[in-house]
Amino acid sequence: MRKFVAACIALLLLAGCSSSNPTSNRNEPQSAAKLAPKPAEYETGRVAFQKMYLSARGWAADATPFRLQSQFAPQAASTDGKAGLWRASFASPAKRMMKMFVWSGLVGPDAPEKGISFSAEDTWNPTNTSTQPFNIGFLKTDSDAAYQVAQQHGGDKLTQKDPKQPIVFILDWDASKNELVWHVIYGSSADEAKLRVAVNAATGEFLRIEK
Repeated sequence: MRKFVAACIALLLLAGCSSSNPTSNRNEPQSAAKLAPKPAEYETGRVAFQKMYLSARGWAADATPFRLQSQFAPQAASTDGKAGLWRASFASPAKRMMKMFVWSGLVGPDAPEKGISFSAEDTWNPTNTSTQPFNIGFLKTDSDAAYQVAQQHGGDKLTQKDPKQPIVFILDWDASKNELVWHVIYGSSADEAKLRVAVNAATGEFLRIEK
């Protein structure tokens, strides 16, 4: 009888050990997936703008954009007209205020939180030529198309020489010529540009090389 009881106990212990192993194996891939870092995201200017535009309209029903700009990040340089960080500035004529929104697709300890964030309100002056709102209907050419035009007018020589060449995109309204313009800047900022190419954001046509 004692031998029988001992045999039963041994069988139960073996069953417990064998059943625990598959469970732990099934959980291992799930834990690894949770620990895997999320990749950075890159968007063209118009795609990122549309995301920020929805948030801006939540701030003010009459929110109108006056500037869209990518921001150079050494750990995630712009590629083929896309960027991991975009900023859009909006004005509210009714409030006489302006507000900046940021879309981030970057990851890492020093990167802004992914998604949409925004700054505090600031006073907006409708007579300031540098903050003139534009109609979003003019934005028919995206930053990737503007990039291709810029490449054909000197940009390709810079990117062939340096595949990691920093590129910044700025979209704003040219009141003197009454047109919406993409400024494709080959440099980490406008002040350090090796080349600046202006592209019509409505037609996609090359406008000029800027100094």
